[in-house]
Amino acid sequence: MPDIFISQREQEKEENSVDSKAGLRFETQEKEEKIIFLLRKHWVTNIPWLFLAIILILAPLVLPYFPLLTFLPWRYQLMAIILWYLLITAFVLERFLSWYFNVYIVTDQRIIDYDFYNLLYKDTCEADIEKIQDVSVKMGGMGQVIFNFGNILIETAGAIPNLEFEQVPNPASVAKVIHELRDKIGGEQGV
Repeated sequence: MPDIFISQREQEKEENSVDSKAGLRFETQEKEEKIIFLLRKHWVTNIPWLFLAIILILAPLVLPYFPLLTFLPWRYQLMAIILWYLLITAFVLERFLSWYFNVYIVTDQRIIDYDFYNLLYKDTCEADIEKIQDVSVKMGGMGQVIFNFGNILIETAGAIPNLEFEQVPNPASVAKVIHELRDKIGGEQGV
């Protein structure tokens, strides 16, 4: 739970207890920086590609009913099926890694957006909390309303690019905490 929701006495108790995010670290984390949220796309966003993968896995079972490939020798058919399953495995692995490593981190000092494109390329954008000008939530469609996920657009000051958290769970709650963090840091700095 973010520090802004915890009373002083509970904070002292919490510092002595095991925090669920205490062991989490990311590569550019400062020594005194605390992780408040570690967000990924909602798990429901994986259903379309999982459904497609299941259909593709079952596809070779209907091949005997199509005489198109029967002219090939049995060994070539077996190699084609093995290659088919290797391609499906690569597809599933790529989609899972993309979902797992695209993370959005909200700390008590800044917001970081890690975009994982493939094993060789990733993009990182970050903005200090005090540079945030506006936070808006966008939820559209029945699925997003039912499962409570949506996009959060974070507008920042100056040349810093705007950040967008795509399809994250509980976007209104996350946006509220970001607003409160910004107000808390702005109040400490006398802004």
